[in-house]
Amino acid sequence: MAVRYNADAKTFILDTEDSSYVMKVSRYGNLLHMYYGEKLPDQELDYLLTLADRGFSPNPYEAGSDRTFSLDFVPQEFSTCRSGDYRSPSIELTWGRGGMAFSGKVAGYEVVSGAEKIQGMPGLRDLPGENTQTLKILLEDPVSGLEIELAYAVFEEKNVIARSVRAINRGDHGVRLEKLMSATLDFRDSDYDLLYFSGRHLMERGLRRIGVSDGVHSIGSSRGASSHQYNPFMIVCEKDCGEDRGQCWGISLVYSGNFRMEAEKDQFSQLRVNAGINPDGFSFWVEPGESFQAPQTVLAWSGEGFGNLSRIYHRVFRENLCRSPYRNRIRPVLLNSWEAAYFDFDDEKLLSIAREAVDLGVDLFVMDDGWFGKRDDDNSGLGDWKENRGKLKMGVRRLSEEIHRMGMKFGVWVEPEMVSEDSDLYRLHPDWCLREPGRPAVRGRNQLVLDLSRRDVCDYLVEAMNSVLDMAQIEYVKWDMNRSLTETWSGCLDREHQGEVAHRYILGLYYVMDQVILKHPEVLFCGCCGGGGRYDAAMLYYQPQIWCSDNTDAVNRLKIQYGTSFAYPVSSMEAHVSVCPNHQTGRVTPLATRGIVAMGGMFGFELDPTRMSPEEKAECRDQIQFYKKHYRLITEGDYYRLTNPYENLYFTAWQQVSRDKKKSLVSLVVTEKEGNDAQRFVKLKGLEAEQFYQIEGWKGKFSGRVLMSAGIPVPAELNQYGGIQLILKMV
Repeated sequence: MAVRYNADAKTFILDTEDSSYVMKVSRYGNLLHMYYGEKLPDQELDYLLTLADRGFSPNPYEAGSDRTFSLDFVPQEFSTCRSGDYRSPSIELTWGRGGMAFSGKVAGYEVVSGAEKIQGMPGLRDLPGENTQTLKILLEDPVSGLEIELAYAVFEEKNVIARSVRAINRGDHGVRLEKLMSATLDFRDSDYDLLYFSGRHLMERGLRRIGVSDGVHSIGSSRGASSHQYNPFMIVCEKDCGEDRGQCWGISLVYSGNFRMEAEKDQFSQLRVNAGINPDGFSFWVEPGESFQAPQTVLAWSGEGFGNLSRIYHRVFRENLCRSPYRNRIRPVLLNSWEAAYFDFDDEKLLSIAREAVDLGVDLFVMDDGWFGKRDDDNSGLGDWKENRGKLKMGVRRLSEEIHRMGMKFGVWVEPEMVSEDSDLYRLHPDWCLREPGRPAVRGRNQLVLDLSRRDVCDYLVEAMNSVLDMAQIEYVKWDMNRSLTETWSGCLDREHQGEVAHRYILGLYYVMDQVILKHPEVLFCGCCGGGGRYDAAMLYYQPQIWCSDNTDAVNRLKIQYGTSFAYPVSSMEAHVSVCPNHQTGRVTPLATRGIVAMGGMFGFELDPTRMSPEEKAECRDQIQFYKKHYRLITEGDYYRLTNPYENLYFTAWQQVSRDKKKSLVSLVVTEKEGNDAQRFVKLKGLEAEQFYQIEGWKGKFSGRVLMSAGIPVPAELNQYGGIQLILKMV
């Protein structure tokens, strides 16, 4: 059984195939965290709970004369607030006449089959045949009248535990939630490192590794989206943890809005990690009888380093989170018109690009920004989802028909959440924007943000996006968002509820996506937010792939895709071959290398093939054929990072291995070249040690053991930015 309860020890045990998660009800009713790590046969872990009389660590009233029990140092599942625990709390609130304390005690539990459904938000679902159970534990605080329901969905075969929190007001007065973390994870020691992923627009999800030090270290977003700057994913690991060895714990928040992940080393050298909605600027009124649902958090443990942890997340996100039928389908190779034409196009130009794309072997042509409203640049037209007949004289329907007649599918770009001030929609509904009364609007990209906390705005967007999809035969939609939220003020809410706007915006976004995306399962949706500004687990629920970054430079992409791979599968990373000199960096890299890097994700093109030489076109045809031949291996194979581009300056390499280990693809790009260079080697991973493999184009056969232990030489003839791909087959 995935969930067990030892009544004698008052202990809950959650078991996956490789890990155990243990909780205990204290003698005073508190829910304590006892253990999370390698799977244990033991159920009695009381000896781990060491208590002592510690100065200035207060004792709860119910402890009486027992001065050894204090919430200031015992590990908890959901911490109290203003009740003797001075560490960063799981909850902050105000209730009644201004009370701000919360002290929840275990009041009951139940175990149900299947995974808990998250109200109004994405979450993991269990698949037929999976042994998934959900443990629900109720924490009751009769004084404040607030109950906390903790849900632990145990995906036994997938080695993950999905945690969620629901606050229920059982009192007779309103409760204002000011902080509600989706997960609190207490560690008994703190000799760990933290891994997190930060960056900026055009350089997202760079790996950062720091040692745990005294105090609180936090990352997060207050931009209305999960952001380019930080990602809602964090790893706690042992000091010597690497790709293939050592313990590490992953925490992934399934949420697309403002978030915070914090790690606190306390006075007794213990570590507390919190993950949830960013409390800065957040408050939410919960009236009597109502409840508030926090986002889900997906926890995973690995005793075999970061690589195994990543493969756990890759599989569960691909199989249990993504709702699109395309998670299992072969997806089309596309050509997107943005870097080919930007706003400067008409139907004839698009058709000329499309004709050349067909000749390359492209399956899908995507018309990017500029096809609607009065949209000749990014200063106008957003919100007016009517075709621009000045540009597209034949109209979108006929254009789509022409594209299909060529043998390709057709896609479009949209940015539903935004509006231009120079638009019919804004002139009709200026009150539909997020902006504070009496202040001039803060602009981003000369556009404002629609107030998705309003149902009328959401219903308009549902109608508008459905009308776009009815406009023509459309099989692909790139759903973009090109600015951060600033004035999160809504005209539909009073003063006491303005702290709810940012979260209600996200709930509104999920509602719109539920009504549009999930109701059009035959359409392939790609997420985008100025590239990778909303690259989070929740988006994968709706959009099986996300535009990894607006930066298409192959060398920069090596780091971007490396960091992304720690949590997110290859099948989620949309990556394109673009022209050189690159439009973002000016760098020149070989076309072959651009293809290799783009095959590190969902392969496509971002260029104008009418400007390519016959030799370049032939090379692109070969790339498409190679990608299609090895599609399943690339998108579903076990993923291995062979190098760290922040440490190995000379080359970056990665590898995919089929689940049966009979086939593998090794990709390598030289990033730095020196004169009279040393011979370098790359050690492979994931192969069957005692079996033999042939490398296509090489003589002889090699055991998996020698390929993993001794490695293969990096070809000396590769110049800087040169690359290779090697196919291995078991013989």
